[in-house]
Amino acid sequence: QVRLVESGGGLVQPGGSLRLSCAASGFTFSWFTMNWYRQAPGKERELVASIAIAGGVTNYADSVKGRFTISRDNAKNTAYLQMNSLKPEDTAVYFCNAKNSWFSYWGQGTQVTVSS
Repeated sequence: QVRLVESGGGLVQPGGSLRLSCAASGFTFSWFTMNWYRQAPGKERELVASIAIAGGVTNYADSVKGRFTISRDNAKNTAYLQMNSLKPEDTAVYFCNAKNSWFSYWGQGTQVTVSS
């Protein structure tokens, strides 16, 4: 059974940090590009960051460049999103996505709220 389970979300003050984790099971994690998306209320889901299979290539949305860092540990079947200097506009549900040429899997999401 394919599973992606996000964790690490919560309430944080502006300027704070959070680290999201995405634990994968039921498929060969190292064969998939890993992505983090987010969806704020009333907005479309947007791609925040992605990391290639071997972890050497990463891409970020302009809105998070220099603040967020995506990483993966293929031995632990886990992807991460380190979020620093958080802003109120980062408030959203964050989703983990595993994707290759044939399949795309999604987690259930974790809420991140940035507020004073």
